[in-house]
Amino acid sequence: MGQSLTDAANAILNETVSRAGGAPGVVAMATDRKGNTYEGAAGVRELGKPQPMTTDTVMFLASCTKALTGVAVMQLVEEGKLALDDLAGKYVPEIDAIQVLDGFDANGEARLRKPRTPITVNHLMLHTAGFCYDFFSADLLRYRTAREIPSVLSCTFAAIQDVLLHDPGERWTYGNNIDWLGRIVEVLRGKRLGEVLRERVFAPLAMEDIAFNMTPSMRARLASLHQRVADGQLTAHPEIVLPQPPEMDMGGAGLYATIGEYMKFIRMVLNDGAGPEGRVLKAATVAQMASNGLGNLTSGAWTSSNPFYANSGDFFPGLRKSWSYTFQVLEEDAPTGRPAGALSWAGLANTYFWIDRKNGVGGMWGTQILPFQDIGSYPGFVEFETAVYRALRR
Repeated sequence: MGQSLTDAANAILNETVSRAGGAPGVVAMATDRKGNTYEGAAGVRELGKPQPMTTDTVMFLASCTKALTGVAVMQLVEEGKLALDDLAGKYVPEIDAIQVLDGFDANGEARLRKPRTPITVNHLMLHTAGFCYDFFSADLLRYRTAREIPSVLSCTFAAIQDVLLHDPGERWTYGNNIDWLGRIVEVLRGKRLGEVLRERVFAPLAMEDIAFNMTPSMRARLASLHQRVADGQLTAHPEIVLPQPPEMDMGGAGLYATIGEYMKFIRMVLNDGAGPEGRVLKAATVAQMASNGLGNLTSGAWTSSNPFYANSGDFFPGLRKSWSYTFQVLEEDAPTGRPAGALSWAGLANTYFWIDRKNGVGGMWGTQILPFQDIGSYPGFVEFETAVYRALRR
């Protein structure tokens, strides 16, 4: 893609950090099956501080963690130690105590009932179990607040023990499903999730700057989180860092990494499971992970119940999207150039990635801003992706 992509992408990054209301700093990278075709950074790691944003800056990946935990699950499936239709309670009996929230009575008390079907591993992988995040559900936020359930950012097991919003298998609802899967991986491997990932995913992919518990070097290169308030102004919040070390390695949201390290994972998917230091997954498993698992159900828009953490939104509104193990799958061609069948997802602090196995390309865009789908960051990602496909067509 060469110089045309470099020039276009550099311009997008510079515009993103220089325009009024833009991002403090951004890192973006694109790759083909062999290696990165673009690497760029612009802006600063924290507003008001001189440290520049660089390509080796460490970021909070948040939900970009999920796909990596999904790999650890599918490795167990390959080995015959786990089946997708297994009952989750077989490995984490605490999940059998989770009930369905059926609203609130006249006195404001939660109405709870037993789910009509038990939760399976497959439900957790596809986000159809009924779990949600409290910043995407006002009812769940009300329930968790009344019972003083800790935030998922506390990285505790107590944080994921709340309620379901519907019966398992009924529909797609985005939530802390993958954190439960991380616990299942730990039970079956007899190790913390971080150790499992380090041995079985990070090592064969030569990924080093990635961890639940940051090394001193990673911490020194960490970009600060920022929060955009109603008037559009940004405030730095360097104090918002997950517990180091965490009580629980949160398989759905707990990793920190550089964008460059995540690109190695993207290339593994592009290369059907192969990494520079060994194979991570069988090619057939990667194909399964890239396929729609929802059937007639769809994944799509979300509604915010907490504007500190998330805006209401959607990716490519109007286009059909499904879910796989564990990515969103685009079922129609997007205006950026991303084709039907491509994979993608994102992290709460405005990190976004896509993986296009058809064309052998992928990319990632990283900023550190709350709320999710920030007006100063997300449009830049869409422009960056468009620039990659425009260069690919040349």
